[in-house]
Amino acid sequence: MARKPWLELPLAIFSFGFYKVNKFLIGNLYTLYLALNKKNAKEWRIIGEKSLQKFLSLPVLMTKAPRWNTHAIIGTLGPLSVEKELTINLETIRQSTEAWVGCIYDFPGYRTVLNFTQLTDDPSQTELKISLPKGKYTVGLRYYHPKVNPRFPTVKTDLDLTVATLVVSPQNNDFYQTLAQKTNPYFCLLHYYIFTLFKFRDVLPEAFVKGEFLPVGATDTQFFYGALDAAERLEITIQSPWLQSFDFYLTFYNRASFPLRWQKITENLTCDPLGEKGYYLIRMRPRTQAAEAQLPSVVGEETQVTPHQKKLAIQSL
Repeated sequence: MARKPWLELPLAIFSFGFYKVNKFLIGNLYTLYLALNKKNAKEWRIIGEKSLQKFLSLPVLMTKAPRWNTHAIIGTLGPLSVEKELTINLETIRQSTEAWVGCIYDFPGYRTVLNFTQLTDDPSQTELKISLPKGKYTVGLRYYHPKVNPRFPTVKTDLDLTVATLVVSPQNNDFYQTLAQKTNPYFCLLHYYIFTLFKFRDVLPEAFVKGEFLPVGATDTQFFYGALDAAERLEITIQSPWLQSFDFYLTFYNRASFPLRWQKITENLTCDPLGEKGYYLIRMRPRTQAAEAQLPSVVGEETQVTPHQKKLAIQSL
């Protein structure tokens, strides 16, 4: 059994409370900001260098979605008022990316109402018409493998609102290269408890650990994750059939939850140590509907091979 950092517990408990209070306060401030800023709500907001300069953007992301997805260009839109129907232009999405995940959330609760991906796409349709109860909704789109000139699509509501297409640079995600430089005591304290949580993972409910660490993901994405000490190497082995049927995206984060390194996994590999305490997160996404049906049968087993090496084996149940 791994040695548990009992001396970290008081600060970890304080960090847990600090995170929850900040998430509540910042989340409500941002909800109010979106409700009052009508113009901002009617434009695509792309996570990138420019967006992080706007009001509360970085604190919001570090409390609402702190496990950054470095592998996709991400855009959000809304809240938009809907009477019965929301329409999204599919042709623009198809022309912009090889793979995508779209989500509709209610507002202000941010509960997922609907997911749509390239696996559910009907090529005969140029638009996706979504029937919704009367209310306010936000739209989220993640573009994996964007093409040369990616654009975020026109969105219409049945209340005569049209959100224009937005062109995005294929190099939009270059900002991740320097994002970890924003690490400071505030963000370290926000996420300090997560590493300690992993150290007590064997005695804590897995649902609790999962709920605290994982991002709000699409239903077609499976996650594998864990903590790494500064000198630990991570060995990743994936059964060959899964490598052929799924895309695997790996991101390493520092203890403040900023991304340090990332890559797409195409073969078994052993990763160099981070040089500091941190985490790893693997997103597993199916390439076909047949592969998606296999997701529940794939598991990840983490073992401590030596004091300085962990092994993650992704395999069949």
